[in-house]
Amino acid sequence: MFLVPLCTFLLTGFVDYKALGHQFYHLNNLCMQETIVANANIEKLPRHFLPADFTVTTWELLEPYFVNLKERSINNVAELEDWLRDVSELEAVVSEDACWRQIKMTCDTTNPALEEAYNFFVMEIQPKIQPYADALNKKLINSPFVNELDQKQYFTYLRSVKKNIELFREANIPIQAELGVLQQQYGVIAGKMTVEVDGREYTLQQAAQFLESSDRSVRESVYRKIQERRLQDKDAMHQLYSQLIQKRHQVALNAGFANYRDYKFVELGRFDYTKEDCFQFHEAVKLHVLPIVNKIYEKKRQQLGLDTLRPWDTEAEPAGTQPLRPFKTGKELLEKTEACFRKMNPFFADCLVKMDQLHHFDLESRKGKAPGGYNCPLAESGAPFIFMNAAGQMSDVTTMVHEGGHAIHSFLAHHLPLSAFKEYPMEIAEVASMSMELFSMSHWDTFFDNEADLKRAKAHQLERTITIFPWIAIIDKFQHWVYENPNHTVEERTDNWMRILKEFSTDAIDYTGLDAYRAIGWQRQLHLFEVPFYYIEYGIAQLGAIGLWMQYIQNPEQALQNYMRALSLGGTKTLPELYAAAGLQFNLSPAHIKTLMEFVDAQMEAL
Repeated sequence: MFLVPLCTFLLTGFVDYKALGHQFYHLNNLCMQETIVANANIEKLPRHFLPADFTVTTWELLEPYFVNLKERSINNVAELEDWLRDVSELEAVVSEDACWRQIKMTCDTTNPALEEAYNFFVMEIQPKIQPYADALNKKLINSPFVNELDQKQYFTYLRSVKKNIELFREANIPIQAELGVLQQQYGVIAGKMTVEVDGREYTLQQAAQFLESSDRSVRESVYRKIQERRLQDKDAMHQLYSQLIQKRHQVALNAGFANYRDYKFVELGRFDYTKEDCFQFHEAVKLHVLPIVNKIYEKKRQQLGLDTLRPWDTEAEPAGTQPLRPFKTGKELLEKTEACFRKMNPFFADCLVKMDQLHHFDLESRKGKAPGGYNCPLAESGAPFIFMNAAGQMSDVTTMVHEGGHAIHSFLAHHLPLSAFKEYPMEIAEVASMSMELFSMSHWDTFFDNEADLKRAKAHQLERTITIFPWIAIIDKFQHWVYENPNHTVEERTDNWMRILKEFSTDAIDYTGLDAYRAIGWQRQLHLFEVPFYYIEYGIAQLGAIGLWMQYIQNPEQALQNYMRALSLGGTKTLPELYAAAGLQFNLSPAHIKTLMEFVDAQMEAL
């Protein structure tokens, strides 16, 4: 209850704020054969507890509503459910206010007033909410009527509430407030990074388009410029990360944990898998993914006619082949994505149309904008906000459909009666987005006029689906080491980063002479700074997305029904149950991963 939500990131960018609803919906009546019918006529939730014109400005004006909930007498289960609805309404109002503060700040990191408004919430309002949140959690769990609630519907929610009670420590409130401010400094530092190419200034996201050039000297020049620009701020990034690590470690110690990793696993609600499962995933990537990655890059080397493949070659096309340019402007990207989604399911497109009507998109890269991309569900309004840094590349299409999948998840979960029911696990949230990347490929003719470009785009997507796995394993394994050894030096951090990086690196790319750049490669990963340990979810979800895509190839209509059924459950079921609703196994074993990798490899060969 009442934790400031994170927004849903793409692998380079932002985590979902959950949308909130009010009409009760009996999920237990859902069956695997039921057809999910949805529409995008999402409306701002009516208020019953707070005044219609109330906005979050000061703690003095907000606190009375928390006092009311804390002191209210509850005499039967009906009154308990009324109380829960009022808690949900207050949470929706506060959550949406926090979301807009973060959205506005990431859209313009150069505006001190926007940063100040966000910091005010994090430092002056959120810390005062947390003791009340703990008190309300205890009021719920200690209520004599809690066992009269529908235990099937409330099980996962009550499990999370008990977890929050166990984790809460008064001493952590000021530390968490400091962390909230510090974490946003990553975007401030990264948002200022630009390079000059041919006399023109580009953000690093915009400059990446030159890595697709057929001129190898241009690719290498721009690659080095990007890396040199990152080197300029390496010490600032190291210092920021060291501060974050120490504060996070103290939070863990205060809560009675040996390290922040163990604390964070509990906080993230990882009830259904352990750190040992993560280690098993790492090993499976080495065994069953790296050989395919090597094959992908060896094929790329041959296509380019090179003796050795260098890192600035991986996005290039053979001489005479123009880079894919699926759109020119953010407006065109949105229009083509809507057309693509409409071919899959009209509801999917209607969600984007509704968001566009509400001006809930900021798509194009520009100086002073935070890096990355995210979908941010808006708790009270219902329709989420999509933020990204489009620069006209194929990867931007992937980002757009990815975040579009998150947005559809927000729409599908909006009917749920309590905000808490929409706190779905990230491992299913990312299935929503990654499955959409794969589903949408069947309709990418909306982006490409000819079959050759369409085939190249699909190959690019499937290669990305495979080649991201080692990076996920690297980032996750690095975080395990970082927080198991919180008092490490910068030199030790660098040594162990390089050790892990090389463990999962492909033999097909020649990195000779680039160790200075590689040594700070982790600094480009926003998640390490802003959402610690939120990364292996991408790998777990990619497995689920591949499983759904296998279904889609066999029976598109049934696969989309399974997809929508699972997403409409929000967080009311356990992770294995949500996967089962989508017709999937929740399975991180090497044997299962091997089967999925072989399927994707076969699909690439077919192209």
